[in-house]
Amino acid sequence: MAQKEDQPDPKTITCSICLELLKDPVTIICGHSYCMSCLETHWNHQEQSGIYECPQCRATITPRPVLMKSTVLADLVEQLKKTGLQAAPADHCYAGPEDVACGYCKGRKLKAIKSCLDCLASYCEKHIQYHYDSATFKKHKLVKPSKNLQKNICSRHDEVMKMFCRTDQKCICYLCSVDEHKGHDTVSAEAERTERQRELEVRREEIQQRIQDREKDVQLLQQEVEAINHSADKTVEDSEKIFTELIRLIQKRSSDLNQQIRSQQETEVSRVKELQEKLEQEITELKRKDAELKQLSNTEDHNQFLHNYPSPSALSESTHSSSINIRPLRYFEDVTAAVSELRDKLQDILRDTWTNISLTLTEVEVLLSEPEPKSRAGFLKYSCEITLDPNTAHKDLEVSEENRKVTHLNKNKLYSPRDSFKGWTQILSRESLTGRCYWEVEWIGREIEVAVAYKNIRRDSGDNESGFGRNEKSWALNCYQNRYIFWYNNIWTSISGPETSRVGVYLDHRAGLLSFYSVSETMTLIHRVQTTFTQPLHAGLRIYYYKDTAEFCKLKF
Repeated sequence: MAQKEDQPDPKTITCSICLELLKDPVTIICGHSYCMSCLETHWNHQEQSGIYECPQCRATITPRPVLMKSTVLADLVEQLKKTGLQAAPADHCYAGPEDVACGYCKGRKLKAIKSCLDCLASYCEKHIQYHYDSATFKKHKLVKPSKNLQKNICSRHDEVMKMFCRTDQKCICYLCSVDEHKGHDTVSAEAERTERQRELEVRREEIQQRIQDREKDVQLLQQEVEAINHSADKTVEDSEKIFTELIRLIQKRSSDLNQQIRSQQETEVSRVKELQEKLEQEITELKRKDAELKQLSNTEDHNQFLHNYPSPSALSESTHSSSINIRPLRYFEDVTAAVSELRDKLQDILRDTWTNISLTLTEVEVLLSEPEPKSRAGFLKYSCEITLDPNTAHKDLEVSEENRKVTHLNKNKLYSPRDSFKGWTQILSRESLTGRCYWEVEWIGREIEVAVAYKNIRRDSGDNESGFGRNEKSWALNCYQNRYIFWYNNIWTSISGPETSRVGVYLDHRAGLLSFYSVSETMTLIHRVQTTFTQPLHAGLRIYYYKDTAEFCKLKF
């Protein structure tokens, strides 16, 4: 409805705090009018300072006056209400459960659009106008609506915390700075914020750079995934073709063998049947001769017997049974034995070859592999339980402590297991090692060797084929006080390092990485090897002198 010409502008009788028509209007000394309750609430926020301001013109009033209702203004408002005059319309956006409500709205609260860190109050679009219009309010710090404004009030002095104590790393008010934080390194909260904002920006730049690096890594890994999938699909396809060809070859050999057997069977059966027919004919002829002789034998007349005696036909040459070579159930058994032998050889080939295929398969490398740990705690994540295999121990060595400890005792046992080392006082672990592994060896004595070796290292001699590090199947670190010698393929490298009684060994089988560390309060690298491992490894120990000991440690992780 349009405003009538004889009526005042609704803004002139509207409370500038609640933006509604005046209720119990009061007028203060500067001439501005407000709802009594709105002004009381506004001044309650200024109670601590003892200075009371007009919300519009910021005129100061001390002491706080007692507010009295303006009856004339109240009657005017009531008369104007009867004419249908209402407060200036506004677009209402009421606060929901998750929103910050305006602290100055009466009744149903509007949604706050700003919070003031100086007033410690939140304002809707209507009530925030004074912060935009008043020169004093313009100096206040406006932020996004916050429900946590009370956290900016000092619980001890009930003052706004505008300072920061760097000594205690906490926000304080100005009274705290001269009280319990006196003598501390204090600055304004704004100054500290500026300093930390610079640090934050530096950290953000580092994080953003790391994000870019990681995004590149993700792209590389995605390419790696695609390459792995393509390679795997192609390998499956190729291996299926190869195995199909092998199967076809075996099936063809089987078919050829069956044809040869059947052909030989037909030939042999034909030969036997031919001989059988001849024998049957001979039997018939013999039976006829026998009948003639029987008839002659039964002749009673002597003259007739003698007359007919020469007449029976003479016997033809007989086929002797001794010329027939009968071998019951042994006609084609030699062929079966030959095929069985072929099967056994193929199984051996497949078993040995399959080990290499499986090991090759486990060594498929990812582009971004995990780096070697930097701390002992990082190494302990890969720690593994290692025990000794007594069957591999030289006869002078004794195993104890749940097969973790070995001692040189010069026992010179008469009997030693078949798999034991014969010429070197060495021993291997039970466990085979692949992937990432870490273990530690504690030793007492003058000299030992900490080693890794393939299981098929020779053990039956005293030459280099059996000694740790003296061949291509083992790697060994010789420890002697503060001097170390690394052995591989009978080539040695002298290394200086700290004296230690505990050696840590880190193995990344797939990456071909083998590292030896001196372990004390810190870890010091002694030697690192980069190579290619073609088989699973076993941990090994060599004990040089009588009563010297070495033990695989139990690690807590």
